[in-house]
Amino acid sequence: MNLKTLARKIWSEWIRPLALPLLAVGIIKSSFAGINYVPTGSMKPTILEGDVVFVNRLAYDLKVPFTTWHLAEWAQPARGDIVVCFAPDDGVRLVKRVVGLPGDVVELRHDALLINGVPLSYAALPSTAAGVRDLAPAERAAARFAREQLGARLHAVMALPQIPAPRDFGPVCVPAGNYFMMGDNRDVSRDSRYFGFMPRAEIVGEAKAVFISGDLAHWLRPRFDRFFRRLE
Repeated sequence: MNLKTLARKIWSEWIRPLALPLLAVGIIKSSFAGINYVPTGSMKPTILEGDVVFVNRLAYDLKVPFTTWHLAEWAQPARGDIVVCFAPDDGVRLVKRVVGLPGDVVELRHDALLINGVPLSYAALPSTAAGVRDLAPAERAAARFAREQLGARLHAVMALPQIPAPRDFGPVCVPAGNYFMMGDNRDVSRDSRYFGFMPRAEIVGEAKAVFISGDLAHWLRPRFDRFFRRLE
């Protein structure tokens, strides 16, 4: 069999039959629902390194497959939502929490948020809380944890007092068509304090749950207790 015949056989028997199913899967992942691997700890203790999160791409709108062009919109991100988005400065895909909505005045003082001049409510978070108990003992000992009330969302945040970080910021007013993003691990998160406001068009969808999780410190050992865990 010559090379040309072999190439034609591979195309007709392998590549062409798989092309349409693969394209269909790609369109579904691009426009309807997908998963997103999280390699960093900027959303701890809510999301850990090695988590794979389920993303609802229809939470806010319908986009042209493989683009950020909107075909239709039926909702807007709410304060406290966890979203997948693209950083406006370098295009890196991120998972962050919506802190400020268009028109909000956002301010950070000693790692505590103020929205429109009103301080958010914080409560103690026990070491047995979901997410916190999944951290390594040394990391738990070095961090401070709290439960933050952000809009309708009650969620965990953490701080690392021993490292330098922008713990005071603003006040800034979020312009129309933009959002202010932050990570729950406030002292190590590259977010709107660094790259500025997040344009609405760069928000891909809402992260709803941890799909599966592997411990990066132990050769991706499955963390079964995190599988299918709803994100707060």
